[in-house]
Amino acid sequence: MTPSDTSGSPGDGRWSDLERPPLNAAALRRGLVRPGGLWTELEVVRATGSTNTDLVTRARAGAPEGAVLIAEEQTAGRGRLDRTWTAPARSGLFFSILLRPGGAGVPTERWGWLPLLAGVAAAGALSRTAGVDTTLKWPNDLLVKVEGEERKFGGILAERAGDAVVVGMGLNVSLRAGELPVPTAGSLALADAITTDRDPLLRAVLRSIAEWYGEWRRFGGDPGASGLQDAYAAGCATLGRLVRAELPGGRERVGEAVAIDRDGRLVLATEGGVQEPVSAGDIVHLRSVPREE
Repeated sequence: MTPSDTSGSPGDGRWSDLERPPLNAAALRRGLVRPGGLWTELEVVRATGSTNTDLVTRARAGAPEGAVLIAEEQTAGRGRLDRTWTAPARSGLFFSILLRPGGAGVPTERWGWLPLLAGVAAAGALSRTAGVDTTLKWPNDLLVKVEGEERKFGGILAERAGDAVVVGMGLNVSLRAGELPVPTAGSLALADAITTDRDPLLRAVLRSIAEWYGEWRRFGGDPGASGLQDAYAAGCATLGRLVRAELPGGRERVGEAVAIDRDGRLVLATEGGVQEPVSAGDIVHLRSVPREE
């Protein structure tokens, strides 16, 4: 598969939607791959099963930090808990990035912040570039409002590959209502974005990730000193809500989401005022918690 192999053949309906032009791989490389920068190589493929799976394989074979793999279509995209992520060709941004934070001296116990870092970077970049208020649902979902209703339009999945971490992201950009995988999903188009041109959106997200990653790495992965912990909390729609945490093993906890701790865990205030950190699980937003004046 060559980087420019994204055009599709005449008559192939999945590839002939004029409202969904292909990404310009050459222009993306010119704008993002620069000496001294984070991004070292960038490839756009027409279709693949999962960019994360492909890049994990490359990471184990020695691919450099800063490799970016983008697919116009994913046929076996994966989210958390082995859920699938599918969307029409060229309707979104489906990509993975390869990072080696240990090379900059970041201890492994802080690598768990990388998917949260990617979420902060993407939310900020998309809010600015698409003109849509983008928020975060702990731990790794991106939300927009469609007709006043909060909907998920993006997700992040991080996987360890030896001394590397591969972070994958899927973002619904131009999906129409009839194309949504579930009625509760959303897209930038449905949220009335000022643009659904994927090239500037992708450039903005990758530049924002590079900036946040550079700052986080400069402080040895410290989420407090780098500003990442505060930035995540400020953009997190989960905080201040009554939530139900569906935990591994079929357990549940209900409480107010009150903080993101230094390990990136969601802290719940449960009955009796007990504060309990949650490190993994599905979070269901129940309602906002009124604040006393």
